[in-house]
Amino acid sequence: MLEHTHENGSSQLQPQQQDSSSAMTILPSYVYGTWHKANTDFRSVYHAVSGEEIYLVSSQGIDMQKVLTYGKQQGSAIAQWTFHQRANALKQIAQILLEKKEHFYALATATGATRKDAWIDIEGGIQTLFAYSSMVRRELSDEKIITEDSWIQLSKHNSFGAKHILSPKAGVAVHINAFNFPIWGMLEKIAPTLLAGVPCVVKPATDGAQLTQAVVQAIVESELLPNGALQLICGQTADLFDYLGPQDCVTFTGSAHTGQQLRQHPNLNKNSIPFSMEADSVNSAILAPDSSEATVDLFVREVLREMTTKAGQKCTAIRRAFVPQQLLSQVQEKLIAKLSKVITGDPTRENTSMGALASLKQKHDVTEKVEQLAQDADIIFGGHQANFEFNAAHPEQGAFYPPTLLVCHKPAQAQYVHNTEAFGPVCTLMPYHSIDELGDLVARGEGSLVASIVKDNDANIENIVAKIAAWHGRLHILDQESAKESTGHGSPLPHLVHGGPGRAGGGEELGGIRAVKHYMQRTAIQGSPNTLTQVTHAWTVGAHINEDRVHPFKKSFDELVIGERLLTARRTVTEADVVNFACLSGDHFYAHTDKIAAAETFFGERVAHGYFIVSAAAGLFVDAPKGPVIANYGMDNLRFVEPVKIGDSIQVELTCKQKTPKPQKDPSQAPHGVVVWDIKVKNQRNELVATYDILTLVERATEQ
Repeated sequence: MLEHTHENGSSQLQPQQQDSSSAMTILPSYVYGTWHKANTDFRSVYHAVSGEEIYLVSSQGIDMQKVLTYGKQQGSAIAQWTFHQRANALKQIAQILLEKKEHFYALATATGATRKDAWIDIEGGIQTLFAYSSMVRRELSDEKIITEDSWIQLSKHNSFGAKHILSPKAGVAVHINAFNFPIWGMLEKIAPTLLAGVPCVVKPATDGAQLTQAVVQAIVESELLPNGALQLICGQTADLFDYLGPQDCVTFTGSAHTGQQLRQHPNLNKNSIPFSMEADSVNSAILAPDSSEATVDLFVREVLREMTTKAGQKCTAIRRAFVPQQLLSQVQEKLIAKLSKVITGDPTRENTSMGALASLKQKHDVTEKVEQLAQDADIIFGGHQANFEFNAAHPEQGAFYPPTLLVCHKPAQAQYVHNTEAFGPVCTLMPYHSIDELGDLVARGEGSLVASIVKDNDANIENIVAKIAAWHGRLHILDQESAKESTGHGSPLPHLVHGGPGRAGGGEELGGIRAVKHYMQRTAIQGSPNTLTQVTHAWTVGAHINEDRVHPFKKSFDELVIGERLLTARRTVTEADVVNFACLSGDHFYAHTDKIAAAETFFGERVAHGYFIVSAAAGLFVDAPKGPVIANYGMDNLRFVEPVKIGDSIQVELTCKQKTPKPQKDPSQAPHGVVVWDIKVKNQRNELVATYDILTLVERATEQ
């Protein structure tokens, strides 16, 4: 199996154990519950600044079939946890990693990263864990599966219907990661995977693997995950792909060339194994027409930041900068002036503003790619200039490369600038004359992760977005207003899709809850309302109901049963109700208060306020005395179905729909949970006039 080179029996021992014969650190893998150190087939990894050999990597001796089997047999225990249990474990892991961050920062200098660069990888990765934990606890019920539908009626009398559910895949997710973000790259993938209830096998790029291994070691020592939920392979994947099955999946971040080779593995095709790729892409920054000098400065600042952060070794970095023809010279001068102030060198030196590339191999690759770009464009700053000074003791030993700016005056006739990515501090300026030409030039990149549009006003923004959106996974629109709080062109966020079409790989990493769903199987469940209530743990319309003489608001969380219903008394809506509610709320909308105007509407007469109906419904079903119900927690899915006119009578059906225990954060608080109630408000003709869910906090008799 190919070693991932771009961006993208076992023995018990402590991680990073010294080999006795060479005194060189051998980076062990963590597989089938033990730390495994190889004996042969090593690859050396060198310090990006000093050039000295710092550790050896090899996966020799690992039984790859055993790795997958162990993950499925032992790691699958995480599928038996609920979403909130998984999310709470992830939060605790993030807290532990945050406490150990200085250790990770110390290791990061060997990759050439400055403290600012390493912050993105280390604390950005940890914050991704926090973000996913929070999203899941907020958006998903404390169940083991996701129910996507309320009820899809498939029969006349409602005895047969369906729901779609998502359940954890019964396999292992293999994550093959890039060298540029050895911590964030792993954490942003394992977060949604573990939350989905699927065990992971992580294979980091060899350069930077020491950082990935240090984080895995901290997670293993925390004992917060089941055995087998997280395994680490340092070195080659060897024959791992040969043993993947139909419930497994693979994600890959790195070069398009390597990704395409892996994607073509015959076993992936044989078993229809999902392969999500996030690959090299030639991302763009676009300066909109008629931009002011302040907007030009904003554009230059964004391009400069993306060129120099992580020494340009970001899959989202700006590679092509499109500028209106009349502003090209202005942008060029400003950008060169900014680049002239960049100090490239040893990241441990205080005045260094841009560190080294990750390895000498990477330096050679960038040098070769710049030579290709130079066939289409002129180098106007940087490049392989012999007189460029680096802020390092022995610059000749390090992987230093200067920030490099090119300009391509005829981009429509060029080739390399649109399909070659120099994975370093390299960007090419290109002029355009019209929005149509701009759209054609951007599309020649054949798919990118992100593009930024920097603008003064919204005059052309809709047209630009329409022309380029289909070629991107994300569009970052920047102006003087959004710049105050923008997270920047190159920052993938856990809430948003990270991926892109075509050359970018076609994958969708991240993206909030949709990323969790990627590792789950969607299944349509057909049956009776009672069956689906049992499967989904949520009451389904038409399922059995339970009624007794005790008001459900008098019952504790533990005493309530799914399907418990209260049918309230009726209330007739009067003219006084409508007038008084208008005065109380200040809502004097004509349909409620103007008899003549209301008569001309399709209602034909005045109707009650929808929010009065909701309020009156609460008055019908609420039990006033103090009891187990602590508070109203919220309202979901409110719909007003039919108008309620003066003289109509309303009645409420209140049904216990779902129960979710909440963890007791404060021991002084009484244990409680969230109860979801299905509310149906009907009129005297038994017609549905309003439907919604309310959520209440209800005391639990015992801690669960």
